[in-house]
Amino acid sequence: MRMNDAVADPSGRFGAGTGVTSAHTSSEPGPWRPAPGPVVCIGETMAALAPDPPSPLLNAARLRLSVAGAESNVAMYLADHGIPVAWLSALGDDPLGHRVRATVAAAGVDVSYVRTDPDRPTGLLVKDPGPAGTRVHYYRRGSAASALGPEVLDGRPVRTAALVHLSGITPALSESCRRLVTRALAASTSTSTSVSVSASTDTDTGSGTRSTEPAARPYAVSFDVNHRAALWPDGAAPAVLRELADRADIVFVGLDEAQELWGGRLTPTGVRALLPHPRILVVKDGANAATAFTDEGGVTVPTPRTTVVEAVGAGDAFAAGFLTGLLRGATTTRALRLGHLTAASALQVTGDHGPLPDPREMEALLALSEREWAERCAPHTSHTSKPSDTSDGLQSSEPR
Repeated sequence: MRMNDAVADPSGRFGAGTGVTSAHTSSEPGPWRPAPGPVVCIGETMAALAPDPPSPLLNAARLRLSVAGAESNVAMYLADHGIPVAWLSALGDDPLGHRVRATVAAAGVDVSYVRTDPDRPTGLLVKDPGPAGTRVHYYRRGSAASALGPEVLDGRPVRTAALVHLSGITPALSESCRRLVTRALAASTSTSTSVSVSASTDTDTGSGTRSTEPAARPYAVSFDVNHRAALWPDGAAPAVLRELADRADIVFVGLDEAQELWGGRLTPTGVRALLPHPRILVVKDGANAATAFTDEGGVTVPTPRTTVVEAVGAGDAFAAGFLTGLLRGATTTRALRLGHLTAASALQVTGDHGPLPDPREMEALLALSEREWAERCAPHTSHTSKPSDTSDGLQSSEPR
């Protein structure tokens, strides 16, 4: 099914999905939510090689071929949750590109707007797991996706989207990619529907007040900072990523990532002070907790324990789960829980995309009391790597 053929029902649920219900809504004012509707995720996806079973690359006898891309990861998990979603990108006219396209499409994502470039290759990454995390070597310079530009925003999927999801990886790929992201964030939204949600036991931990009323754009924008140091050799990342993130409606950033970019002593509240304009800011503190700042203040939900096989892709899965909650009108607490539960699906597999829990199990976990949820948040256990924030446990190496 093409994304634009999907129609949301009045409750904000889409397609078959996981069977997770939306929160009750009311006519009383509540925190801002994006309007229900289709999502477009824009960014590069590469072919990926990883040792199977996980081991240091130097000693690996066998490599497994899969696909990897922050934005398509988000798209695939949104599709798993039943959200109509399209992925917009470019691939080479080569076997790896065909593999990427088929894999993303098989997850239920609309790939009909992905461009095939006959002159540029599909990017490639190679994972190197180790005791300190997974190091990733990228071979993406001059890739098909690096030639994307602002013109991709003029097509039907973006013009009809309720939400556009971007990451801080894309503006680092090329000047044209940076212009794409800058244009997408050129004006903030004032036209998206504000959905009122029922009261919850959310705990106020900080201020989420917006200081300006932005100009209009036809869609809301979600932006995952996704700092990859190897992609920013000129040292421009702190200023560029802060400026772009502060223009978005919804922002995801890891606490360790924010500390690396903007100051080692930052707290979640300190990150909010640096990024005051997003309507919703989510600061993830790895295995500890995630905090969402909205116009009603801050809400913190601890991270449930899970066995970690590999942390790569967990930040993307979290973003998809949280966005699913928002699009269904859930409370902030429930959206954060759905983010955690979706991230656990990625943590438990060697690839970026793992299966969601059974719908009934998911619903039962979302319905836990605050005390019952806290009891599930003991320290994590790890097989091959440690869980982390939006850096996803990655150390990156960009070939010259």
